[in-house]
Amino acid sequence: MAQAATRVLAALELLQTYGQLSGAEMADKLGLDRRTLRRYIVTLEEIGIPIMTERGRYGGYSLMPGYKLPPMMFTDDEALALALGLLAARNLGFSGAVPAVASAQAKLERIMPVKLQQRLRAIDQSVQLDLVGATSPEDNAALVTLSAATMELRRVHLHYCSAQAHHSERNFDPYGLVFYLGFWYVIGMCHLRTGIRTFRLDRISAVELLSDIFQRPVSFNALNYLRESMAIIPRTFSINVLLKTDLTTARDHLFDAIGLLEQTDFGILLHNQSDDLHWFARQLMSLPFEWDIQTPVELREVVIALAKHILKSV
Repeated sequence: MAQAATRVLAALELLQTYGQLSGAEMADKLGLDRRTLRRYIVTLEEIGIPIMTERGRYGGYSLMPGYKLPPMMFTDDEALALALGLLAARNLGFSGAVPAVASAQAKLERIMPVKLQQRLRAIDQSVQLDLVGATSPEDNAALVTLSAATMELRRVHLHYCSAQAHHSERNFDPYGLVFYLGFWYVIGMCHLRTGIRTFRLDRISAVELLSDIFQRPVSFNALNYLRESMAIIPRTFSINVLLKTDLTTARDHLFDAIGLLEQTDFGILLHNQSDDLHWFARQLMSLPFEWDIQTPVELREVVIALAKHILKSV
């Protein structure tokens, strides 16, 4: 039903764009047979779109002269969300995103009031999003297929290349997709490893939609799972710091990827895996509440050295 409705609207878009098209041209552009196209034309007529039909060899379909869809109305907040969404899509690095965004914006502007068009363009020209470091797949196929599989709870077959250039294949149940720290990820059940795994989309060389259906765990949150799994990846130093504050305050002053926060009777215990103690020491020294380093000893030494350097510079 959703696909049919989309094609009905696509037929209307073609008529608005080209003015008049033959049945053969419209059917070809929409990937339909002539009989299905005729049903879509009837549907448009039934909802009040005045379509003129000219029969014969050179006939076709066109909108009644002077007919235009009523302006699309948005609130200021809706217009802002729309403009920022298009701007973000353009900067995410996906193949074909730039022309697709330009096309979508042009279509929207055609049916927007002039004042709203100006607001949309003003945001596009004045706002900058720092997404230059975003790494995305070479094309949109993986994202499109995996998002459909996630929504329909359908299993897929993945072809994956690891960071070490090891190629593998597996059946996979995609629970959710996440854009995080510059990369797109899919999280779900890997039937090769029989456990929940995370895969970067830019390393997926192919994905095939299968007919098998799966059940997603109740209340599974893909973003939370990704944050937690990244925070506990083994690194050079295993860090534990007791934060002498409450959980809400700790979350307000620490970004999600810094580690796991655990409520204890004495405060919030921060668990972190790090390769750079100097970086972590600077994060601690920027906090507005007290804290106590439990492990490792090397972190204490780095903090003391950094504090002496600061005092010497005052």
